[in-house]
Amino acid sequence: MPTRRDILTGLGALLLSGTTGGLHRASAQTLAMAELRGGFDAAEAGILPGAEDDQSRKLQALLDAAAKAGQPVFLPAGTYEVANLELPDGTRLTGVPGLTRLSYRGDGHLIAAQDVKHVSLSGITFDGANRWLADYTEGLLSFRNVGSVVLEDCEVAGSRKYGLHLAQCGGRIEGCRVSGAALSAIWAIEGQAFAIRDNTIFDCGNGGILVHRWTPGEDGTVISGNRVARIGAAEGGTGQNGNGINLFRADNVIVSGNHVSDCAFSAIRANSASNVSITGNQCFRSGETAIYAEFAFEGALIGDNVIDGAANGICVVNFDQGGRLSTVSGNVIRHLVDKGPYPQEVGGFGFGISVEADTVVSGNVIEDAATAGMMLGWGPYLRNLVVSGNIVRKARVGMRVSVVEGAGQTVISGNVLQEVKEGAILGYRWAERSTDELINDGGGFSHLAISGNRSA
Repeated sequence: MPTRRDILTGLGALLLSGTTGGLHRASAQTLAMAELRGGFDAAEAGILPGAEDDQSRKLQALLDAAAKAGQPVFLPAGTYEVANLELPDGTRLTGVPGLTRLSYRGDGHLIAAQDVKHVSLSGITFDGANRWLADYTEGLLSFRNVGSVVLEDCEVAGSRKYGLHLAQCGGRIEGCRVSGAALSAIWAIEGQAFAIRDNTIFDCGNGGILVHRWTPGEDGTVISGNRVARIGAAEGGTGQNGNGINLFRADNVIVSGNHVSDCAFSAIRANSASNVSITGNQCFRSGETAIYAEFAFEGALIGDNVIDGAANGICVVNFDQGGRLSTVSGNVIRHLVDKGPYPQEVGGFGFGISVEADTVVSGNVIEDAATAGMMLGWGPYLRNLVVSGNIVRKARVGMRVSVVEGAGQTVISGNVLQEVKEGAILGYRWAERSTDELINDGGGFSHLAISGNRSA
């Protein structure tokens, strides 16, 4: 059975046979040192940083040999011009964080892996240089059906598409930086209990972290401790793009402890995602709704978030599409404006919290809402709301509640509403005010139980 020394020596000879310009075989001493380290050093195989020639073939051969031998590969500091690398099963490629750079030469993709069990990349900067990517790839780094993808302490920059594209993968992305993606930083589809944590993501054209599924189902991704900033909506729309963290049809996902700022639409948007937990996040200067749970979902826990600056604070809506069953508690929401990134439609903008069905809203503090502190229901889409122990300050209206025929049971109790210019609790038919003040007696509407609220 060939030894690791035999593999390196043979690999050096292979690379030497197809290369000009003085590539030398590694010395016995450097081979012995690499063997003691338990890995392959790219320099020993003649893969040199700063070389003007394409290093792709050499690095591919080294990755294949190392994976076959069950050994990691170390890339010393420097820039390596490469393209179209295919990671074999068991790849473990490591560099010097911030100093080892793989620069994309163009004509295809930079990194890809498919139908393998495990690949690991750490301490490497992947620079797309904003060069063209082939139609067959979705991202600068693309992984399909990989049991465990591990990226640690890496940087991904300048992708013409997605920075990282992962389809049907497990694993984790941790402590990485992703910036300058023309589309989104991370697009994970049909994930298998993935973890995306403690990353820094900024200056991307269409989205930050996307966790999607083609059909609704359990995903189990954990998105925590990330910093996401300056996310645009280059392809427009009314919420499809421009979100810092976006879930679509992905159930049982945790979104916690993230810092999300300056997104064109939402800081955190969950579309048709059931059993989602959105807790302890900080959301600043969102262009539309800061935290959204919408369309066909059942189960959303939204708590202990800080929202400062948005067109709407928290929306848990679309009962007409099956959206229901949630708690909204312990959030601090302030500075809500009545202008958004598209013309106002349905309820409009400037609301602190909007909810519709089977929801408890408690212990929230809302301050400075251009339109209303809360919107409770929309037309007949109102059922089983308990709204208690909240504070609303400085709003045009404290709470709007639907009084349209067919609206369901609603309890509004023990809230404090201060400096509400037009009224504390008012009944609305769709977008039109239709009652006088309801804070004292509920106006005779059988579906409303209003008591113990205080207004100043």
